[in-house]
Amino acid sequence: MCMDNVIVDLAKYRIEKAHNDLQASKIMLESKLYAQSLNRSYYSIFHVVRAILAFDQFDSKKHSGIIAYFNHNFISTGIFDKEYSKILMGAEKIRNKSDYNDFYIASKTDAEQQIMNAEKFIKTMEEYITKLISEGKNN
Repeated sequence: MCMDNVIVDLAKYRIEKAHNDLQASKIMLESKLYAQSLNRSYYSIFHVVRAILAFDQFDSKKHSGIIAYFNHNFISTGIFDKEYSKILMGAEKIRNKSDYNDFYIASKTDAEQQIMNAEKFIKTMEEYITKLISEGKNN
């Protein structure tokens, strides 16, 4: 099946958003805004997951829907190692704590770890997307 250019363009747009959020996360870290850095690291991962889901023509208004779909269709099937589910769910969990728990103190170490996780996650997802595009087909 030939790939629709709109899907590829959407995926590329979401990848760009992921990179922008990762860059913002690094800037926030340098500015000692650790909670905000955690937030942007999570969103960098979230947007690259949505880039992959564009090829399945799936989206959800809820983060839980995106995560569940990714885990079911890409982790459970063995396309990606379980480590990537742990990175995604861990990033969501720490982002929720830092965004919504009044007394949660985000640390520099947490922010640094989340940036490293996001970099690894994005790199792997981008490699997969590049392969999909070069094959010119959906997964």
